Amino acid sequence: MSGLLSQLSPAELMELAIALPVAGAFLVLALGRWPNARDGASLLTGFCLFYVVCQLYPVVAAGGRPDVELLDMVPGLSVHLTLEPLGMIFAGIASFLWIVTTLYAIGYMRGHHEQNQTRFYFFFAIAIGSAMGVAMSGNMLTLFVFYEILSISTYPLVAHHGTEEAKRSARVYLGVLLSTSISLLLFGMVWTYVLAGTLDFVEGGLLTRDHIQGPMVGVLLALYVFGIGKAAVMPFHRWLPAAMVAPTPVSALLHAVAVVKAGVFSVVKVAVYVFGLDMLSFEPSTDLLRYAAGFTVIAASVVAMRQDNLKRRLAYSTVSQLSYVVLGALLATNTAALGSALHIVTHAFGKITLFFCAGAIIVFAHKTEISDLKGLGRKMPVTFFCFFLASMSLIGLPPMGGMWSKWFIALGAAEGEMLVFVAILMISSLLNVAYLMPVVLYGFFARPAVHVDQRDNDDHEDHAAHHAPPDHPLLRHLTFGRDGVTEAPVMCLLPIALTTAGCILLFFYLDAIRLFLLPVFGG
Repeated sequence: MSGLLSQLSPAELMELAIALPVAGAFLVLALGRWPNARDGASLLTGFCLFYVVCQLYPVVAAGGRPDVELLDMVPGLSVHLTLEPLGMIFAGIASFLWIVTTLYAIGYMRGHHEQNQTRFYFFFAIAIGSAMGVAMSGNMLTLFVFYEILSISTYPLVAHHGTEEAKRSARVYLGVLLSTSISLLLFGMVWTYVLAGTLDFVEGGLLTRDHIQGPMVGVLLALYVFGIGKAAVMPFHRWLPAAMVAPTPVSALLHAVAVVKAGVFSVVKVAVYVFGLDMLSFEPSTDLLRYAAGFTVIAASVVAMRQDNLKRRLAYSTVSQLSYVVLGALLATNTAALGSALHIVTHAFGKITLFFCAGAIIVFAHKTEISDLKGLGRKMPVTFFCFFLASMSLIGLPPMGGMWSKWFIALGAAEGEMLVFVAILMISSLLNVAYLMPVVLYGFFARPAVHVDQRDNDDHEDHAAHHAPPDHPLLRHLTFGRDGVTEAPVMCLLPIALTTAGCILLFFYLDAIRLFLLPVFGG
């Protein structure tokens, strides 16, 4: 495979990165009768995609910007791909975490006896292909096309269980995302094309003061920020908590691998390549959007504290954490914008770990409410300890990677003499402690009301009838020690350990990513 790929140009590798997940999706469909072959095909496709993406890294690191035109429509308007450092990072995150999430999904979907697993892996692969397209977009038109494909391809995943609640939530999910993108984002793109005659991403910003200035800058920027509904800036955030009816691997896809990351990635791309940081920093009309992002950071954290359902609490946490990225981009200092890009990376590893832990709890104990987790940490110490470490990353404590991304956003706000946003970030971190640490405290220190293995499984996530445990050793619960410690299956626990390790490694090696991204942010 290495020899074959070495003969391909960077442009052809970019096309392959989008085509591979689509081909893998149809291979999964063809192998649907044979679960082991189907799951193996999904995993193999993930490894192949990550390898292809890695082949593009040296080109971009050396200053190359590979470009390929897919469809020429009219002058100044085409569907084409361009890879730069920000897109390279997003493509690397999505392709690597696809492998980890597939490993986890095999353990979760089988251990939880989910139905329609072939359909799940098919649409999961299509969504990853769409995310690759978003990452490698050379202009807003291309980004918009793949952004919409991502929304549509994830709709069946949200509706996976087929219950009335799942269907209703999926309608909310798709309705919010499509309505914001068509009514706001598309309008903003048309306006931009009328002003500049193109939608291409340009270093330093496509738009200049000759194109637009004054309050109209804030109006156009608002169309982009709120039109990119996947960024979940309030009040266009309802789709994210609604989507929590989906299986936990879908939640991981939504929160860490593709969907919300595509949203905040798009906001950063717009800030850097459409408006330019210089224009945003000198236009007072952007202040209201900064406060909207700051309000979302605080308000979503407060709402998260009131949620007893673990996945819903994590969902509102994501709404808050996404606005860190949006706020960093809108602060428009080079340091804050760089911090927002780094937070895409650190949040991906931290939040996927939290959702993996939540899913492991569901598979083992069939518990979805935080108030039911009393004493469960003593039964599942590895899972709860990993939850604790990932929580530290989201809070921004050492030695976890999340500390650095939050530090750069706060430092950028201080450099711009916008101390109110430094205060917002500090308050938010305290709120992070308030809604994440009780999960750990309940698990390790609270006395269980009823022994965990005596409880029924009425709150089983898909309300399915109980089945016998899987026969495969990798899918069985791990039991060890005299105290009856029982962990989730290896296929669930291994991905949790990998992403937790990623949270720690990012503390020590995030500077390499910072240096790679510096050219994007004026370094």
